[in-house]
Amino acid sequence: MPEYLAPGVYVEETSFRAKTIEGVSTSTAGFVGPARYGPTNGMPELVTSFAGFERVFGGADPLEFEGESDFAINQLALGVRAFFDNGGKRVYVSRIYDPGNRTTPPPVPSPPEVLPEDFGEMLGHAWRHIDPPPLSETLLIVARHPGAGGNFRVGFTFRVSENIVAFDNVQDIGTVKTLKGVSTHDTIWVQDAGSPDANTSNGVLYRVERFFDDTFMRNNWRLTDAGGAQVVVTDAGFTSLQARKLSVVVEVTFLDQFGAPTRRELWEDATFHPDSPRSLSQVFEPTPEARGRQVSLPFMFFNGGINGPLTARVLLQQLETAIPSLAGATTQVRRADQKTFEVTLEHGSDGERPGPIGYQGSEADPKRKTGLRALRDIQDISILAAPGHTVWLDDDAAAQSKSLTIAGLLIQHCEDMRYCIAVLDCRERMNLSDVRAYRAQLDTTRAAFYYPFVRIFDPTSPSDLPREINLPPSGFMSGIYARNDIEHGVHKSPANEVVRSALGFEVMIDKGQQDILNPEAINCLRYFEGRGYRVWGARTLTSDPEWKYVNVRRYFLYLERSIDKGTQWVVFENNGDTLWANVRRTIEDFLFNEWKSGHLFGTKPEEAYFVRCDRTTMTQNDLDNGRLICLVGVSPLRPAEFVIFRIGQKTADARS
Repeated sequence: MPEYLAPGVYVEETSFRAKTIEGVSTSTAGFVGPARYGPTNGMPELVTSFAGFERVFGGADPLEFEGESDFAINQLALGVRAFFDNGGKRVYVSRIYDPGNRTTPPPVPSPPEVLPEDFGEMLGHAWRHIDPPPLSETLLIVARHPGAGGNFRVGFTFRVSENIVAFDNVQDIGTVKTLKGVSTHDTIWVQDAGSPDANTSNGVLYRVERFFDDTFMRNNWRLTDAGGAQVVVTDAGFTSLQARKLSVVVEVTFLDQFGAPTRRELWEDATFHPDSPRSLSQVFEPTPEARGRQVSLPFMFFNGGINGPLTARVLLQQLETAIPSLAGATTQVRRADQKTFEVTLEHGSDGERPGPIGYQGSEADPKRKTGLRALRDIQDISILAAPGHTVWLDDDAAAQSKSLTIAGLLIQHCEDMRYCIAVLDCRERMNLSDVRAYRAQLDTTRAAFYYPFVRIFDPTSPSDLPREINLPPSGFMSGIYARNDIEHGVHKSPANEVVRSALGFEVMIDKGQQDILNPEAINCLRYFEGRGYRVWGARTLTSDPEWKYVNVRRYFLYLERSIDKGTQWVVFENNGDTLWANVRRTIEDFLFNEWKSGHLFGTKPEEAYFVRCDRTTMTQNDLDNGRLICLVGVSPLRPAEFVIFRIGQKTADARS
């Protein structure tokens, strides 16, 4: 209570309103699976468009798994694409990667002390050396993440400034030479200064340092060449009138499976010395602390700790034109045949097709969780899918066992996280008997099962040779779940909705076949003439009739999580009548709004819900042990799964 110790007027704030509960979002999805590129551990990445997915995880080009002779359809990428095509807005992606039998990282001639501690774990990363000899001058570029998507092209375009020599008037001394527009650790090229460089005819590369010159009692510039020899910028020690600042533009060009460019990214005004915050080794550092930089920077640059002039010289030696040609260059000149060279990273591998262990993931290192374990840290996910988890090279009992194992992992994840439901796929080329036998091995309230595969146009096929492929339905259905929640609400069944971007289904199901599948909770995708391709089922994989409908299960998860988040203020409050009344009023207000919105069954609130929190719900033992128990009952809306019209003949003299 406030203290009133001295006479005066006290103005205090108080609340006469009950706490409010805000309904949580139910349209955020979580996907897990292999991709061409991108981070394989840590916090899953949130993407809000397929373009965003491509920037982080590469495109939808096929994967080349080791041990498989044919390219594999990129199920995760195409599943994310289907998710957004069908109305999804947000999806967290956890990429999984299995390096297979690889045991060694890229060959590294650079001094090992400049490499990160986890460099030995970089299996399947693309890499490229920029060397010529000697070995101490070797530069190494390594793709930041494993995968064939790391076989991209890196271009270095040099920018050369105008002459940066200037004149200063120094008191008691007169006019002395200085440099303009440079910073510590910049690299400059000086014409006819000191001994000629071994690789040029009339210029030397220097690193610039700022220091206090005791001779002139002023700040001045000191130049250090690749061999360590120093020159001070004065009339006596700096005779050249031609000095130019060198910087480099780095351009990364990502390539598709045919080697054609798909997109480009630029980093401008980079320098060379490793101590500069704008240097290649700092901008593309191996171990950035910020997660955003770990995701956005496509490669790592290792220069063995060599200084700025050496780094610049190694890069410049790759150019077809010698350094003297820079004398006539300006900042605006960027002729590729004179100022740019490119290297393409190689040896990036998609590894092996991940199995159940990869999907399960690991949390041995809390900062580097993988697979489904990484998705445990995201509380907002309410839809979970693993597109492609039922697609295997062999179609046998072992492949079906792996599919069921991964389905079990998805179900277990949803049950552990409580407020999530899994969207499960059938297997490709399943007939009615196969799909019934497969579904019979699953029983849960937190998953729904869909059949058959969806046929689409392959966006990665050549334009002159288009082809159609079959995709698992989970990506499409996750998007339909999200679209249904946004347009109608989670209380409505996600069925009788159009499957967008579908050209057809692997199997065209008729009513007689669905009469067999629907009672077993196998949700069918069907074609209806004049109405297109639609979802025609909305049941969960449970034998409990109370939770057999997807919308009922998901609506209760929505209510539970909303009440959970909206009543955290109750913890540690005094457990008495005042608190009980506040809790009742808070939950009743929330449920009344749900009833008014048409989300609950009943013509009046008393028929739609009740909330009890008083002595009838708690014993003295509960109170003594600090437990507040509130009993909430709601009447959900169930779908009109069977619409029946009874029609009979009416005679003229019949009375209604």
